[in-house]
Amino acid sequence: MTERRLYLDVGVGESRGVVTLDGRPERLIIERDGDLARQRLGARCIGRVRRVERASALAFIDLGEGPDAVLNLSPADGRLVEGAAVEIDIRSQARGEKGATARLVGPADGSPRLVTPGPGLEDQLRAFAQTVEVRTGGVARSMADSAQEEALATVFDLPGGGSVAIETTRALTAVDVDLGGRQGGDAKRAARAANFAALSMAARVLRLKGLGGLIVVDLVGRGHDGPALLSGARGAFGPDNPGVAIAPISRFGTIELTVPRRARPTIDILTDGAAAASDRTLALALIRSIERQAASDPGARFEAFAAPQIAAAAQPYMECLLGRLGARVTLTADPDRDRSQAEVAHR
Repeated sequence: MTERRLYLDVGVGESRGVVTLDGRPERLIIERDGDLARQRLGARCIGRVRRVERASALAFIDLGEGPDAVLNLSPADGRLVEGAAVEIDIRSQARGEKGATARLVGPADGSPRLVTPGPGLEDQLRAFAQTVEVRTGGVARSMADSAQEEALATVFDLPGGGSVAIETTRALTAVDVDLGGRQGGDAKRAARAANFAALSMAARVLRLKGLGGLIVVDLVGRGHDGPALLSGARGAFGPDNPGVAIAPISRFGTIELTVPRRARPTIDILTDGAAAASDRTLALALIRSIERQAASDPGARFEAFAAPQIAAAAQPYMECLLGRLGARVTLTADPDRDRSQAEVAHR
């Protein structure tokens, strides 16, 4: 039996929601200051048709802010014309260079605007476990920090030995299962156990990272029990339904599946599409570190040291933080410091 718990951490500059599965982070939802409400999943907007591509049955909708939304046209949608105002729902958020996808509600009047916002962070959390209490405060911050650290990782240890590596490309997400030092006298049995554990681990971590689309799992060993592993995959990826499609195990020992993309990938928010945490992500972590230090010693003065680009990214949040803490914290840009090595010290 699985147990899910919910956590909500509201901080300076961002709020983070976490869903755990049997004590491990399963989903991390991040909302940051400046996020565009018209681009949020579930938002209803008035937009204007910027361009129609009849050959590919697509229309590009200007929302007034942020990238254009993409509308897949069907015969039922009628013949949209450029410049027309339409009412749409955001069905999946923008990611990378691709705009949000939308569903046509009908014709509209007026300029692009937000009609109804998408669900807030707490409502999004409750959708995963409606009867569960949402925990806040220090326990929520600790859980959000742990979830964020795991979301940024690439390699994950399996219970009993072995590991899973998860890496993305433009085309797909690759999941590599490694038997490593997994113990067991029967190599085939050890490989089977590792593959089942890997499917469960990969499904959870992919949800944590917010990754969807085409996923290829490179299983370990040979002579796989196809029906049993496909059943295991269906169970592991069941929470991602509706829309999950799983292909039979290939002759190369891989499972290919597709998982629907809806929200912007969490890993993209944390990294801005790069390989490591973005300057903004590190700056917000520094702000939380300052808050912790200040709370642990209310009368003390502190100085934070960070690489220049991290200090610059943190400056807008420092202004808000100083409004709460007073002028007992300073931030110094240290050109000799690595971007990931910020520090908060007494002064």
